[in-house]
Amino acid sequence: MSDAAQFDDTILSLALARVSEQAALACRPLIGRGDEKAADQAAVNAMREELGKLDIAGVVVIGEGERDEAPMLYIGEEVGTGNGPGVDIALDPLEGTTITAKAMPNALTVISMAPRGTMLHAPDVYMDKLAIGPGYPVGVVSLDMSPRERVEALAKAKGCEPSGITVCVLERPRHQDTIAELREVGASVYLIGDGDVAGVMHCTDPEATGIDMYMGSGGAPEGVLAAGALKCLGGQIWGRLLFRNDDEKGRAEKAGITDLDRVYSRDEMVTDHVIFAATGVTTGSLVAGLKPRGDSIETETLLLRSKTGERRRMTCRHPL
Repeated sequence: MSDAAQFDDTILSLALARVSEQAALACRPLIGRGDEKAADQAAVNAMREELGKLDIAGVVVIGEGERDEAPMLYIGEEVGTGNGPGVDIALDPLEGTTITAKAMPNALTVISMAPRGTMLHAPDVYMDKLAIGPGYPVGVVSLDMSPRERVEALAKAKGCEPSGITVCVLERPRHQDTIAELREVGASVYLIGDGDVAGVMHCTDPEATGIDMYMGSGGAPEGVLAAGALKCLGGQIWGRLLFRNDDEKGRAEKAGITDLDRVYSRDEMVTDHVIFAATGVTTGSLVAGLKPRGDSIETETLLLRSKTGERRRMTCRHPL
């Protein structure tokens, strides 16, 4: 039986939620403590321990970096008991290490899972990303367009002026020209300091978030995670790997990527059904953060299944 045929997303999704929850709970003592590395390591340790309990033959395809750079949950690491279906796992044990260290909004633990061989094995390099929510024709915007052209095309499809479009952008010096061009055409710019998986997900519900589009460069692993979320929530995302030197190109070739200029669509980054879980560490616009409840801690997790389109918002109280 193939891995896809054995992939019981109903059972595995609940197990995945527990993995995400335990990683978030491990971060609680480190919220606002100013130690990014300690917070990240706590989430990694907890996530790895929980994954080890699952009856899967899992391989981390999106993780904490290359094997020689990450002591745990590195790209290519095998997780689970080894019994059960072969699965690809993409994870960010703590999306928003700086956010957590500063006790700011929107820190998450994020993990997704799909049948073996169905997720893009993206190297730990940058990716140029562009995402919009559901309800638009395929290709209404593209990476080959300028920021101005993207806003104008999306505004036309939405039936509004460019001033009616809000774009989420990671606040980095490399995006200064993009931000200036977006404002020049009349669009609003929603800047985030960290957490571009959440930034992309905001596009899927513009009525609630006010965000229509995400653009800019960020980590390629986060691009694959975001593609998994959009496969569940709807919407479009494109990504093109960016390389700063030959070493990074070598990483891509090692991962089996031969066309270094290829633009990947959502369904090329995640080619089969996927499950996705995100648990709040600090409260944000997607999920609530960790909350003390007497002798317990309450978590909120967003659990998604692309096969059914189900979206569960789960709260759980964990005894201290």
